[in-house]
Amino acid sequence: MLTERYRIMTAPLAALATRISGRVVTTSEPDWDSVRTGFNLTTDVRPHAVVLPAHAADVVQVVEHARAHGLRIAAQATGHNNGAHRDLTDALLVDVRDLREITIDADARRVRVGAGVRWQDVVPALSDLGLAALHGSSPLVGIAGYSLGGGMGWLARKYGLQTNSVTALEVVTADARLRRVDPQNEPDLFWALRGGNGNFGVVTGIEFEVYAVSDLYAGALFFPADSAQLVLRRWFGLAPRLPEEMMTWTSLIHFPDDPEVPGELRGRPFTVFHCAYLGDAQTGADLLRPIRDLGPVLDTFATVPPAVLADMAMDPPAPLPYLSTTALVDRITPQALDDLLDAVGPDSGSPLSLVQIRQLGGALGRQAPGAGARATIPGSYSVLALGVVAEAGDEGPVASYLARLDDALRPYRVGEYPNFVEQPGDASRFFTPQTWERLRAVKTAYDPGDLFQGNHHVPPLPHEQAVNE
Repeated sequence: MLTERYRIMTAPLAALATRISGRVVTTSEPDWDSVRTGFNLTTDVRPHAVVLPAHAADVVQVVEHARAHGLRIAAQATGHNNGAHRDLTDALLVDVRDLREITIDADARRVRVGAGVRWQDVVPALSDLGLAALHGSSPLVGIAGYSLGGGMGWLARKYGLQTNSVTALEVVTADARLRRVDPQNEPDLFWALRGGNGNFGVVTGIEFEVYAVSDLYAGALFFPADSAQLVLRRWFGLAPRLPEEMMTWTSLIHFPDDPEVPGELRGRPFTVFHCAYLGDAQTGADLLRPIRDLGPVLDTFATVPPAVLADMAMDPPAPLPYLSTTALVDRITPQALDDLLDAVGPDSGSPLSLVQIRQLGGALGRQAPGAGARATIPGSYSVLALGVVAEAGDEGPVASYLARLDDALRPYRVGEYPNFVEQPGDASRFFTPQTWERLRAVKTAYDPGDLFQGNHHVPPLPHEQAVNE
């Protein structure tokens, strides 16, 4: 006889709930909305149910249940980038937030974490040990999802994408087997998972290499918003000469009028130059002199432990309703800069909260031996822009300015970085034709029934083609 807790569920879901240590959450539960909601509050993900596994054995049970009942599976940990999922009404959303074990082997420079661990859970401990991971701009992002899509952070020009520092993954595949996948064990699946997102199984654990960094020269220069053209023009002239030990970004930021924002920034727009340099302060300062000579109103540069990088981008700490766009560009010419600023610059009337431009190149453009499906990032710069939607249904102004930015960058586009793309679409555009076909072949080998729906979907090959191959 079903207990009262499970009586309001359908019988199959109630049966699943009794077989796992975690939870099954359905539309009738009081926390349904909070459980299914991701970081972007404009995204309305409505799965068949949400499952919160307590350990990897629960995920095995969920996969068996989905196969038996004709359901699909999508996985998430923190809900970042969940807008890229297709319709999930016939899918179980497996939220691995409770898989939070952490092991750090400082001597081997290896970390193993459960798939629910966020960067903020490991970065400070690594920093205390004189180690740095290849995390991105927000400490709230989950390590697993970030790594499966690529992972482009502060040290990427020197060490490449985080996904290619992954040394092993633990994943439950469509046959309901928990596998440890590494270069020696099922190397094709190991290759596909590193860049192919959650299309090949539910990752429950991830192991990765970290790097010896005791301190570095890092910080930000804040300029008045109307200095945007001067700062950007100087930076674009300087960037090609910078060493790959140095990662630089420049952003147009309109800080919210929020008590959490420092008083000198609160509610005001700025042009902000960011940098992290794996070198000494004097050399770093010499390299950046052309930017600093422009006269910032605030200079935060110092020799700092690597933990400081986690918050240096000042990403929002809580979920927000926003729209975004992104592009990888091969160059930004003087005309391109004029077009960009005409579209979304300080005199354009733009309501966008952020227009961020990251320098690429260095290790991001070189394919390392043994790299995964996301081996490199094309282009010279990555552009990401977003605007907060103040009221539900009032998306027009933000969408209009994002479209203006897209138009300005279109002649220079060479692709998109999938971790920044928050809408569903044809995922083949993120890969070369050869890589896409290999991803589909691995998908066919491990998930021919298309059980798993990654946030950028990789479908199996058609049956006839799979048979012939």
